[in-house]
Amino acid sequence: MTFSRHFGLRHLRRLGFAALLCASTGLPALAASKAETEAQFRRWLQTDLWPQAQKGGISKTEFDTAFATVKLDWDLPDLVPPGSKPQGDQKQSQAEFASPGAYFSEKRLQGLAATGRSLAATHAATLRRIEKTYGVPGPIVLAIWGRESGFGRAKIPHPVLDVLATKAFMSTRGELFTRELVSALHILASGDVREADMRGSWAGAMGQPQFLPSSFLSYAVDFDGDGRRDIWNSVPDVLGSIAHYLSEKGWQRGRDWGFEVSIPDGVSCAQEGPDLAKPLGQWAATGITRISGKAFPRSEAKASGMMLVPAGRHGPEFLVTPNFYVIKEYNNSDLYALFIGNLADRIGGNGGAFEGAWGDVGKMLRSDVLTMQKRLEAQGYDIGKADGLAGYKTRRSLGQWQEKNGLAATCFPDAGLKARLR
Repeated sequence: MTFSRHFGLRHLRRLGFAALLCASTGLPALAASKAETEAQFRRWLQTDLWPQAQKGGISKTEFDTAFATVKLDWDLPDLVPPGSKPQGDQKQSQAEFASPGAYFSEKRLQGLAATGRSLAATHAATLRRIEKTYGVPGPIVLAIWGRESGFGRAKIPHPVLDVLATKAFMSTRGELFTRELVSALHILASGDVREADMRGSWAGAMGQPQFLPSSFLSYAVDFDGDGRRDIWNSVPDVLGSIAHYLSEKGWQRGRDWGFEVSIPDGVSCAQEGPDLAKPLGQWAATGITRISGKAFPRSEAKASGMMLVPAGRHGPEFLVTPNFYVIKEYNNSDLYALFIGNLADRIGGNGGAFEGAWGDVGKMLRSDVLTMQKRLEAQGYDIGKADGLAGYKTRRSLGQWQEKNGLAATCFPDAGLKARLR
């Protein structure tokens, strides 16, 4: 799946700080070992990478041609050259538990929606054919296209092989990038794209849909019928590939992504998550209503839905369908999927800003949330993964703990809870 683009700036800043630290403390300059590292890289290509590529079916001619001009990109973030140690984790504040509202810039959403509506008209025939073929609505496809590459207008600066080879050789996720590098060689061997045109992000995500090479091989389609899967220049191929990806991940034809709702005070927010799904009609029977005042579609009454409270009681509340979690397959973030759903609604002409306000949720540090997770886990709560991220299992467990201890459930971490949760 594609790598998230939303953390690149943080990594770049961290890398810049590391370089400044070396200069100010007299640590050995990275530049002094570059020549040696470059030589090690060329040896690694032949002794380590080539056997894996050969095992994967790449010929020696294809391999040598591909790597004839490939070079290490020293400007990429999070590099770990041979002989150095990876940087330790830094305390950090994340959008998911700091200020989710900042993620939903109204100016940006309005701009993307206006462009999306214009492009919906321009590509109406292609989008109709896509929906007939894959069952994915045009506005959803357009929303992902807009979010990932500004509808193809964003600069995609990096030669993909340079990025993947650099990260495969000197990063903490070398095995992952090595697999993606071999996948990239298969793409070149297929003739879908020339190496010079194979460009991507700093993490190796390619083209306008931002597919990693393995995703390209599995999901990219030739939707314009010219014999090549071109996610760099062909709009039909870009849109068709996004829809094919969502379809293969389980998109349910004819269903929405979800609905903003009002959850009554008497209904616990600690019922969140895909593992607690039940028919939307049952949720409605508890008093949950659409915030728009409209009834839930009759076709949804017996279909499964899930409660979603990404900021607990401090923000908009939702009932989402399984399609919401299909969107998360594209980028595993509740906020990302909500952004796509909201943008799609705007492009489709039946949506605007979420009506529920994103409140002040305390600006918790990731290390603080991790402490709370460990304390909950020690008491037998299922918080998912103890990683400092306030996912639905952490939010749900916090709500359950609050209810058990006679507190009003907010289902979200805050400084007061950290002090009380022992």
